[in-house]
Amino acid sequence: MAEEKKIIFDKNDVCIFIPVLNEEGAIKNVIEEFKNIGYNNILVYDGNSKDKTREIAAAAGAQVVIQSGKGKGQAMIQAFGAIPEKYIVMIDGDGTELPEEIETLLYPVLEGKADHVAGNRIAGRTKGAFTALNLLGNRMINWFFRRAFHSNLRDILTGYRAFTRESIQALDLKQQGFVIETELTVECLMKEQKIMEVPITYLPRPEKVETKLHPIRDGYRIGRAVYKYSRYYNPLFFFGIWSGLLFAIAAVLIGIHPVVMNWHGHTSMFGTAVFFFTGTAVLLLIAGFVADINATLHRKTLQTLKKVQKAQKEQETEYDQF
Repeated sequence: MAEEKKIIFDKNDVCIFIPVLNEEGAIKNVIEEFKNIGYNNILVYDGNSKDKTREIAAAAGAQVVIQSGKGKGQAMIQAFGAIPEKYIVMIDGDGTELPEEIETLLYPVLEGKADHVAGNRIAGRTKGAFTALNLLGNRMINWFFRRAFHSNLRDILTGYRAFTRESIQALDLKQQGFVIETELTVECLMKEQKIMEVPITYLPRPEKVETKLHPIRDGYRIGRAVYKYSRYYNPLFFFGIWSGLLFAIAAVLIGIHPVVMNWHGHTSMFGTAVFFFTGTAVLLLIAGFVADINATLHRKTLQTLKKVQKAQKEQETEYDQF
């Protein structure tokens, strides 16, 4: 059996970025495992933990920064603007992901096959890693995302990712909380970046580490964000949902018309209601088609601009060599 090819690279060019909040039960092991395999540039952004996370992380050899605001998204935005290394690997500080799998995510970026690699936790989940409610919510959100963005991604909420500094700085990130992972993925698609997914191991959360995710509240926020972002990428989907709902209401009204006719004797208001719902549904559908044409033209313009910029860079490189 042929030996697996190893990619030679300088590990000092990689920044391990760990956003944390009250992770004292796991952060030491995460940092030490990275150091044991040669990754020493470890940046911990602390969201004002109430426990000893900062002290433990610093003692383990990480650079610790207290973020200026609140929320995982704010920590990510702040860190991405400050990290100087060529490559960034982001991982959660709760011990649910394996530092030893870093190169599974990093190699496609180093080889130029991807700008952004996401670890698929669902594919490699172990027993007890997800509660039944969390797993159901993840699958529903990911299914909804795939429909909205014509995507084949299976885990847009993963916290284990690798990307180039250049690619992450090209994204316009604004979300402050857990919705940041959704925005991050959407921005990659909007900016026509190469994004791919690899399976990773996902472990149960250590007993001493509490979850910050509220399944119902945060699930609703993430689902709402997916729908909101779809109006830019897939307007036909965005308008089509409301159009379909209104068509369904009109169909129900038509279906119950005979019952109401027998009971009430006159149904003039039903004709008006059916006309209103059907007419509004048609208008929304037309708006979706028009917006979809504009979005397609915008993407084609962006692709053309990227080709021009790439050609200019190649010409500049040839000139410098000459």
